[in-house]
Amino acid sequence: MLAGQENQENVLPGGKAPPPAGPRVVLGLLRGAQQRSGQPPQAARSGDEGPCAGRPSGGQQQQAFTIHVDEPDGERPRRRGGPTAQSEEAALGLRAAICTVGLRRPLAPLDNAMDISFDSPSKLDISISSEPEEKKPNVNNVPDYIGDIHMYLREMEVKCKPKMGYMKKQPDITNNMRAILVDWLVEVGEEYKLQNETLHLAVNYIDRFLSSMSVLRGKLQLVGTAAMLLASKFEEIYPPEVAEFVYITDDTYTKKQVLRMEHLILKVLSFDLAAPTINQFLTQYFLHKQTNGKVESLSMYLGELSLIDADPYLKYLPSVIAAAAFHLAGYTITGQTWPESLCEVTGYTLEDIKPCLMDLHQTYLKAAQHMQQSIREKYKSAKYYGVSLIDPPETLDLL
Repeated sequence: MLAGQENQENVLPGGKAPPPAGPRVVLGLLRGAQQRSGQPPQAARSGDEGPCAGRPSGGQQQQAFTIHVDEPDGERPRRRGGPTAQSEEAALGLRAAICTVGLRRPLAPLDNAMDISFDSPSKLDISISSEPEEKKPNVNNVPDYIGDIHMYLREMEVKCKPKMGYMKKQPDITNNMRAILVDWLVEVGEEYKLQNETLHLAVNYIDRFLSSMSVLRGKLQLVGTAAMLLASKFEEIYPPEVAEFVYITDDTYTKKQVLRMEHLILKVLSFDLAAPTINQFLTQYFLHKQTNGKVESLSMYLGELSLIDADPYLKYLPSVIAAAAFHLAGYTITGQTWPESLCEVTGYTLEDIKPCLMDLHQTYLKAAQHMQQSIREKYKSAKYYGVSLIDPPETLDLL
């Protein structure tokens, strides 16, 4: 805790109140370690400092990141320009190729390609223009492979599951600090209009990284920023630039630090970025059991609420949390219970998801009083049918 006091976790150094909520905010709680050591703020932004730089503590250098298990491989020497320059060159080449392909020329001049006599209009064949427009297919609806896809996601969610008790090994951060970080990432996602899947992936990367590495609170926001950058590159068509992620931290970290942190996360995660998330399983459930948009939005809202609190949700698989969210949303809106069709597909009975369902119901009941409110604000919009304003059921009929 900051300065040894639990009630000062949300207070910036110097006793000042935190700035108004917004994506470009410095998480004072997460920077407290640097300030209380007497280190000037600019020291954390040295041009040669990487994400693993330590800070003075009791006359000794304490590393910002300490591995829990095996020691990481030695960092390879960087070539001038680095992977960022190569990525930009590749992106420019891809855009040029797309532009070149997009400029199509007619196979022949229209005068030679079509021999039409305007003296006799009946000779003009207009059957092509009268054909009905082809309906756009649903890329998620693939009946031939949907079973195999679900089975694969169930296998991978076990491999990509963070350790549920990793916070006990963290000497300088707490579950409350993690909740503040995730809440801030929700605001970042809304500011840059990122996909919900990007948020879920970023939280997965953070939890898996913290499962293996001890992190000082002064570097926790750097971990979250780099994780969001990675998730954006993986999921988004047009991810924000690195400079944008530096900006939203109020220049707390440099571009070089963010890129080095990204490199470290990739090494710790062994480049396994395609982690199944609650959002992916909800998409699968929506395909198997058709429902209305309000139930779908409430399911996604409940799924995101589970991201804030590491305890108790790290002990549940994403497929179980998604099942509990779908059941609770359906019960709240329509009164329906866990459908038999999904029971056959997932293998989960109501009894299997009951522990998670009870925890999620308690989270739903206390959502309005939670310290972090970004998710509730997000789902108040008409885009999500204002589902965060719906009163939760007082009790659940689990018979």
